[in-house]
Amino acid sequence: MPVVTPAQLLLALAEHGSLEAGAAALGLSVDDARSLLRGAAVALKSAPALPAAAPSGKPPAAPARKPAAKDPGTAARATRAVGIRATGLVDAPDDHRARPAPGGGHRRLRVFSDGASRGNPGPAGAGAVILDDQGNIVERLGRFLGRQTNNVAEYEGLLLGLGRAHELGAREVEVRADSELLIRQLQGRYRVKNPELQRLHAEAMALLKGFSYVGLSHVPREENGAADEMSNRAIDEKM
Repeated sequence: MPVVTPAQLLLALAEHGSLEAGAAALGLSVDDARSLLRGAAVALKSAPALPAAAPSGKPPAAPARKPAAKDPGTAARATRAVGIRATGLVDAPDDHRARPAPGGGHRRLRVFSDGASRGNPGPAGAGAVILDDQGNIVERLGRFLGRQTNNVAEYEGLLLGLGRAHELGAREVEVRADSELLIRQLQGRYRVKNPELQRLHAEAMALLKGFSYVGLSHVPREENGAADEMSNRAIDEKM
C-alpha cells in the first residue's frame, strides 16, 4: 500500500467526491482507505479535549487571527503540493498561480502536449506548448518522429514539453493532454502493457519526479489545439 496520510486521503475525498474515487487517485483500495480513516478517527477521539472555559469562568479568548494571505489559494496550494510530493500524481485543479523561481526563470509552467500519427503507425510528430502562470506562451515545440503509432507520439510530445520545462528552471508543472490513456497511465490508473510505451512511461515518470509539484489533467481536444498544431507541423515540416 502506498504511504498516504489521513490528511492526503481527506484532500482526495474533497477533490474527487467519493471514497472510491479518492482512494483510486491515491492508489489505495477502498478497504485500506476506510482503515486509514478509522485510525485517524480513533487518534482524534483519544486526543485531549480543550477546556470549555478559562479558569476565571470567562469564555476562552479567541485565538489571534493571522494576517490574510494576499493570494486566497495559498493554503490550498501548500496542502496539495505536500500531498502530491508524498503520494505521486493526481489531477490538478486550475486554481494555481505561479511565482518567479529564485534566480530568474519560471517557478510553475503549464505544458500542453500532443502527438499525431497519420496512419497509426505512420508519419508521426510530437508537439508541446509551454505557458507561464499568466497564460502567456513561453515556447512552441515540435519534433518529427518518423514512422510511429499515435500513442508513442503522445508520449514523445509529453517528453518534449517536460524536458524543456526542466531546462527553463520550472519547479512545478501542470500537464494538460487530450489523451486519456496517457494521463491515466501517468496517474497509475491504467496499466502500461506495450513494451515501447513502458519505456516512454518510465522516462516520463523520471522527469515528473524532478518537479516539486505535478498536476495532470485530461482536457478536450479543442483545448489542446496549439499542441496539436505543433505535432502536425512537425510532420509537415520535418522539424
